[in-house]
Amino acid sequence: MENGNETLMADFILLGLFPQMKYVSVLIHIIILVYLASFAGNLILLLLIWMDLKLHTPMYFLLSQLSVVDLALISTTVPKMAINFFSGRKNITRLACGTQLFFFFALGGAECILLTFMAYDRYVAVCKPLRYAVIMNHAVCLQMAVVSWIGGVLASTAHTSYTMSLPMCGSREIHHFYCEMPGIMKISCADTSTYELVVFVMGIAFLVIPFGLIMSSYTLIFLSVLRMKSPQGRNKALATCSSHLLVVSLYLGPCVFMYMTPGSSHTPEQEQAVSVFCTVLTPMLNPLIYSLRNKDVVGAFQRVVGKHLISEQKT
Repeated sequence: MENGNETLMADFILLGLFPQMKYVSVLIHIIILVYLASFAGNLILLLLIWMDLKLHTPMYFLLSQLSVVDLALISTTVPKMAINFFSGRKNITRLACGTQLFFFFALGGAECILLTFMAYDRYVAVCKPLRYAVIMNHAVCLQMAVVSWIGGVLASTAHTSYTMSLPMCGSREIHHFYCEMPGIMKISCADTSTYELVVFVMGIAFLVIPFGLIMSSYTLIFLSVLRMKSPQGRNKALATCSSHLLVVSLYLGPCVFMYMTPGSSHTPEQEQAVSVFCTVLTPMLNPLIYSLRNKDVVGAFQRVVGKHLISEQKT
């Protein structure tokens, strides 16, 4: 019993990002710069949506929720990685590991659901424009946000409670830069074959089904776009939809590789590379994709900056 308690209370060891890499310090500094850019980009996008009345629409409300998720997701992994690297420490307490795992899954699940709702929003906007204001009203948008967060939290609670209860009989070294479920399962001495099946089923629920719904929405959207007579309306619809479709591909694609394929089929280095892409690069790319390819966001930025410059000149 005493040994069991020690197993449950002992710290984990995070080996860090690509521990065998020769110039890993350069990569760490690049990731920190990406983190700062992602934090600034998502924060600016949130401020623009909040300050500009023209962006107070269902699409941008859902986009603001996506920015909140991205800000929290990248902050769940990168700061701890940077602290461990610069301090020379590799340990993480069991409580901190469980907390990191919980927020990672909660935010990841919320993003999958949110991306599905955003595709539905685009479907209604393009295919049912006359009923858009009725279908996508304020109450519905709030319900979509709540369902996204609750869905992520419920799935994360199940994953975290099981993963953190696994017995660790040998090495406590996690071959990753943050506490990740596959990494913990690999160092457990328990039989996790049944749980791997559960993870696969959860992957279907949070990855395959959302992807199928998103692709169905865009199939209907593209069919509707082809019937449009106005080139301007066709281009506008394709521009807004292509941004979201690109974000979906960047996020769901790597996640399918990570959680829908057997853990034995990819190396720790491959898992870390995919994790860097999902948790670091994607949160930085999302605001860039939605701002650089969106005239509404660019216009809002110009209006906000213009008002600020005018107010400074008056003072």
